Amino acid sequence: MLLELDGISVSYGKVSAIRDISMGVPDGGIVTIIGANGAGKSTTLRAISGLEPLARGEIRFEGERINNLPADKVVARGIAHVPEGRRVFPDLSVEENLRTGAFLRRNAPEVEQDLERVFERFPRLRERRTQLAKTMSGGEQQMLAIGRALMARPRLLLMDEPSMGLAPVIVEEIARIIEEINADGVPVVLVEQNAELALDLADHAYVLETGSVVLEGPAAELHDNEHVRAAYLGI
Repeated sequence: MLLELDGISVSYGKVSAIRDISMGVPDGGIVTIIGANGAGKSTTLRAISGLEPLARGEIRFEGERINNLPADKVVARGIAHVPEGRRVFPDLSVEENLRTGAFLRRNAPEVEQDLERVFERFPRLRERRTQLAKTMSGGEQQMLAIGRALMARPRLLLMDEPSMGLAPVIVEEIARIIEEINADGVPVVLVEQNAELALDLADHAYVLETGSVVLEGPAAELHDNEHVRAAYLGI
């Protein structure tokens, strides 16, 4: 497995956010985590990224423990995080935002090559490269957040609610982009409130409820699971 979560728990004070979660992410494909608001999905991603300390358990990436590393060292190991709500730097330009994604990299020619690749993948970002991020639409900001993560040249991409607040036509475009990124060889862990979208994109899925994994399996099988259909797909 590329990424392994072994019985991890995170608490906020005396409140347990996630409890004894174990997951595996293979080197390839898309793994999704679905669940209701407050189920612990974002906390799980933040724990992987080194943004939340573990109360117990272990996280291993490429066979080595990473849960004792600060967030910048996790990025340096090859894990990039597209956070919920996009969180671009509003008063920086598009290009400046993208370059922040490569702040740990020292090979300038490769950074320029990757900037060009991002512009090829997102033509609208090229058109707006000098525009301030705060003046862009929600969909454009989401593309910028994804592009910024790709500038880290990740071995694993974590995506937190990429479709949130976007129009259906933009959601379809974001879904296509996720598939293209994965097809280019970058495994993806996708947290998504839109369970239909998530299960359509993913190869494997985990269902979180009140901080614990209650179901897991191939995404196509969970799509047909009666509990998932009733609780998350509205069927």
